Amino acid sequence: MLENCRNARERWGGVSELIDRWLKERQELLVHYCDLSGDNDFSQTEALREKFVRLCEVLVDYVSTGHFEIYEQLVREAKEFNDGGQELAAKLYPRIQETTEVALNFNDRLDGKELSEDELKALYGELSKLGESLESRFEMEDFLIEHLHNAHAGKLASV
Repeated sequence: MLENCRNARERWGGVSELIDRWLKERQELLVHYCDLSGDNDFSQTEALREKFVRLCEVLVDYVSTGHFEIYEQLVREAKEFNDGGQELAAKLYPRIQETTEVALNFNDRLDGKELSEDELKALYGELSKLGESLESRFEMEDFLIEHLHNAHAGKLASV
């Protein structure tokens, strides 16, 4: 039994570090988003395009890490503890996937091309929609972390 407890700590202890790194990526994403949100000199097309490109790089990294690392770990943990977390994940993942589509569609709008002032203005309209989608996503992700990981942290600490 002690060996099982030790294995559980080893298995799930790293998840907290992974989540912490991911949340730092989220913070970086928000910094880039806010930096762009405050910019409205559309005549600086190349400088703005570079900011959009950097935002999209961080955005795609963040979304990918969520889907291919974080959510996968959270689901494994939910299965291990078998306390209703799988059902919760099954309900939220489709809604999170919708925000992923918004993020990827936003990224695809750039497509490595030069942007005119009009295209930049249109992209700013999309930036606002992206922000609303990200806000919703962050709330759902935080809920998952709270209910699928943090809820188990106490169980790991007590063994």
